Parts: sequence; structure tokens; C-alpha cells
Amino acid sequence: MEEKLFFKLSQIIKKRKKDLPKNSYVAKLFRKGKVKIANKLGEEAVETVTAYLYEGKKELLEESADLIFHLLVLLEDSGLTIEEVEETLTKRIKND
Repeated sequence: MEEKLFFKLSQIIKKRKKDLPKNSYVAKLFRKGKVKIANKLGEEAVETVTAYLYEGKKELLEESADLIFHLLVLLEDSGLTIEEVEETLTKRIKND
């Protein structure tokens, strides 16, 4: 796996938010606002849990990717970064 994949994906999401290209799914989410972004993350979380409980590994991987992607969108809209999430997790490991 590429070392900085989440960072690269975050940069693409940031650019879509800035440019708001007409045919971009990410731009559409940003145009619809916080409630849509939050609802989409919640929907993906439920689908991930459902895949874990009732479906196979392939479906769980697909839903997990969707969940992480939509989390990155929410973080960007919140003005937070994946690096800040990593820092928070690092602090927790050190304090454990």
C-alpha cells in the first residue's frame, strides 16, 4: 500500500472543494452541505457494519473504503486533516 495514500486522497478532496467542478461527486457533497456530508458518512457506517455482520470480506472491504473516503470528506469540510487524526491516535498510543 502506498505510504501517503490518505494524504493524497485528502488533497484531491481539498481541490474538489476549492474548484467545485460540475461533474464531481465530491463537489456535489460540498455543495449540499454539512447535513448531506454527515448523513452520507452515517449511511456508509451502517453499510460497513451490515457488511461485517451479514456479507463477505469483499463487501466489507468495499464498504470500509467508502466509509474512510466519506470520513475524509467530512474532515475536509470541518477544517481538519487526516494528519491531525493520526496525531491524536499517536498521543493515545503514547498514553496507553
